[in-house]
Amino acid sequence: KREMRATINLVDLAGSERAAKTGATGDKLKEGANINKSLSALGAVINALAENSKGKKKVFIPYRNSKLTRVLQESLGGNSVTIMVAAISPAAYNYDETLSTLQYADRAKAIQLKAKKNEQLTEVGKLKKEIDELKAMLAAAQAGGGGGG
Repeated sequence: KREMRATINLVDLAGSERAAKTGATGDKLKEGANINKSLSALGAVINALAENSKGKKKVFIPYRNSKLTRVLQESLGGNSVTIMVAAISPAAYNYDETLSTLQYADRAKAIQLKAKKNEQLTEVGKLKKEIDELKAMLAAAQAGGGGGG
Protein backbone atom coordinates (compact mmCIF):
# COMPACT_ATOMS: atom_id res chain seq x y z
CA LYS A 1 0.00 0.00 0.00
CA ARG A 2 1.02 3.58 -0.55
CA GLU A 3 0.62 6.32 1.96
CA MET A 4 0.10 9.93 0.92
CA ARG A 5 1.62 12.71 2.99
CA ALA A 6 0.99 16.42 2.85
CA THR A 7 1.67 19.49 4.92
CA ILE A 8 -0.09 22.81 4.89
CA ASN A 9 1.40 26.06 6.18
CA LEU A 10 -0.83 29.06 6.67
CA VAL A 11 1.26 32.13 7.36
CA ASP A 12 0.03 35.64 8.10
CA LEU A 13 2.73 38.09 7.06
CA ALA A 14 0.96 41.14 8.44
CA GLY A 15 2.90 43.70 10.37
CA SER A 16 5.08 45.35 7.77
CA GLU A 17 3.71 48.80 8.47
CA ARG A 18 6.10 51.71 8.68
CA ALA A 19 7.20 52.48 12.24
CA ALA A 20 6.38 56.18 11.94
CA LYS A 21 2.77 55.38 10.98
CA THR A 22 2.16 52.99 13.84
CA GLY A 23 3.55 55.24 16.56
CA ALA A 24 5.07 52.15 18.17
CA THR A 25 7.71 52.55 20.86
CA GLY A 26 9.78 50.23 23.04
CA ASP A 27 9.06 46.53 22.67
CA LYS A 28 6.43 47.08 19.96
CA LEU A 29 8.95 49.05 17.90
CA LYS A 30 11.57 46.32 18.35
CA GLU A 31 9.02 43.64 17.40
CA GLY A 32 8.05 45.60 14.29
CA ALA A 33 11.71 45.94 13.31
CA ASN A 34 12.19 42.17 13.67
CA ILE A 35 9.09 41.48 11.59
CA ASN A 36 10.34 43.81 8.88
CA LYS A 37 13.77 42.13 8.98
CA SER A 38 12.14 38.71 8.49
CA LEU A 39 9.96 40.04 5.68
CA SER A 40 13.03 41.52 4.03
CA ALA A 41 14.77 38.12 4.22
CA LEU A 42 11.64 36.49 2.79
CA GLY A 43 11.69 39.04 -0.03
CA ALA A 44 15.30 38.09 -0.81
CA VAL A 45 14.33 34.40 -0.94
CA ILE A 46 11.34 35.16 -3.18
CA ASN A 47 13.56 37.23 -5.50
CA ALA A 48 16.13 34.41 -5.73
CA LEU A 49 13.45 31.77 -6.40
CA ALA A 50 11.88 33.98 -9.07
CA GLU A 51 15.30 34.42 -10.72
CA ASN A 52 15.86 30.66 -10.69
CA SER A 53 12.43 30.14 -12.25
CA LYS A 54 13.52 32.24 -15.23
CA GLY A 55 15.92 29.40 -15.99
CA LYS A 56 18.98 31.46 -16.84
CA LYS A 57 21.68 31.03 -14.22
CA LYS A 58 21.06 29.56 -10.79
CA VAL A 59 21.08 32.02 -7.92
CA PHE A 60 21.86 31.11 -4.30
CA ILE A 61 18.69 31.05 -2.21
CA PRO A 62 19.32 32.56 1.26
CA TYR A 63 16.91 30.41 3.31
CA ARG A 64 19.14 30.58 6.40
CA ASN A 65 18.97 34.35 6.74
CA SER A 66 15.94 34.21 9.05
CA LYS A 67 13.86 31.80 11.08
CA LEU A 68 10.85 32.62 8.91
CA THR A 69 12.55 31.57 5.67
CA ARG A 70 13.92 28.40 7.27
CA VAL A 71 10.45 27.42 8.44
CA LEU A 72 8.95 28.16 5.02
CA GLN A 73 11.75 26.58 2.96
CA GLU A 74 9.75 23.51 1.88
CA SER A 75 6.69 25.62 1.14
CA LEU A 76 8.61 28.12 -0.95
CA GLY A 77 11.09 26.07 -2.93
CA GLY A 78 10.36 22.45 -2.23
CA ASN A 79 7.83 20.00 -3.55
CA SER A 80 4.86 22.28 -3.01
CA VAL A 81 2.07 24.43 -4.29
CA THR A 82 2.31 27.94 -2.90
CA ILE A 83 -0.47 30.48 -2.84
CA MET A 84 -0.05 34.07 -1.73
CA VAL A 85 -3.03 36.20 -0.79
CA ALA A 86 -2.21 39.90 -0.69
CA ALA A 87 -4.40 42.06 1.53
CA ILE A 88 -4.30 45.64 0.30
CA SER A 89 -6.02 48.89 1.12
CA PRO A 90 -7.71 51.28 -1.30
CA ALA A 91 -6.98 54.23 1.01
CA ALA A 92 -4.48 56.80 -0.25
CA TYR A 93 -3.05 56.86 3.26
CA ASN A 94 -1.81 53.27 2.73
CA TYR A 95 -0.47 53.78 -0.81
CA ASP A 96 3.15 52.91 0.01
CA GLU A 97 2.26 49.71 1.88
CA THR A 98 -0.21 48.67 -0.82
CA LEU A 99 2.37 49.23 -3.56
CA SER A 100 4.98 47.28 -1.60
CA THR A 101 2.54 44.39 -1.05
CA LEU A 102 1.62 44.26 -4.73
CA GLN A 103 5.29 44.26 -5.76
CA TYR A 104 5.94 41.45 -3.27
CA ALA A 105 3.05 39.43 -4.71
CA ASP A 106 4.23 40.10 -8.26
CA ARG A 107 7.67 38.69 -7.44
CA ALA A 108 6.09 35.69 -5.67
CA LYS A 109 3.95 34.79 -8.68
CA ALA A 110 7.11 34.46 -10.80
CA ILE A 111 8.17 31.42 -8.75
CA GLN A 112 7.52 28.20 -10.66
CA LEU A 113 7.41 24.95 -8.73
CA LYS A 114 6.62 21.44 -9.91
CA ALA A 115 4.74 19.65 -7.16
CA LYS A 116 4.41 15.89 -7.21
CA LYS A 117 2.69 13.41 -4.94
CA ASN A 118 4.48 12.55 -1.72
CA GLU A 119 3.89 8.82 -1.77
CA GLN A 120 5.56 6.48 0.65
CA LEU A 121 5.21 2.75 0.75
CA THR A 122 3.73 1.41 3.97
CA GLU A 123 5.44 -1.57 5.61
CA VAL A 124 2.99 -3.96 3.90
CA GLY A 125 3.62 -2.23 0.58
CA LYS A 126 7.39 -2.55 1.01
CA LEU A 127 7.09 -6.26 1.76
CA LYS A 128 4.80 -6.87 -1.23
CA LYS A 129 7.25 -5.03 -3.46
CA GLU A 130 10.11 -7.16 -2.12
CA ILE A 131 8.10 -10.37 -2.75
CA ASP A 132 7.42 -9.27 -6.34
CA GLU A 133 11.13 -8.57 -6.87
CA LEU A 134 12.11 -11.96 -5.42
CA LYS A 135 9.52 -13.73 -7.60
CA ALA A 136 10.94 -11.97 -10.66
CA MET A 137 14.48 -13.00 -9.70
CA LEU A 138 13.35 -16.62 -9.15
CA ALA A 139 11.55 -16.71 -12.49
CA ALA A 140 14.61 -15.27 -14.24
CA ALA A 141 16.87 -17.85 -12.58
CA GLN A 142 14.53 -20.72 -13.54
CA ALA A 143 14.23 -19.47 -17.12
CA GLY A 144 18.00 -19.30 -17.41
CA GLY A 145 18.34 -22.93 -16.34
CA GLY A 146 19.98 -21.93 -13.09
CA GLY A 147 19.70 -25.51 -11.80
CA GLY A 148 23.47 -26.10 -11.50
CA GLY A 149 23.43 -29.82 -10.67
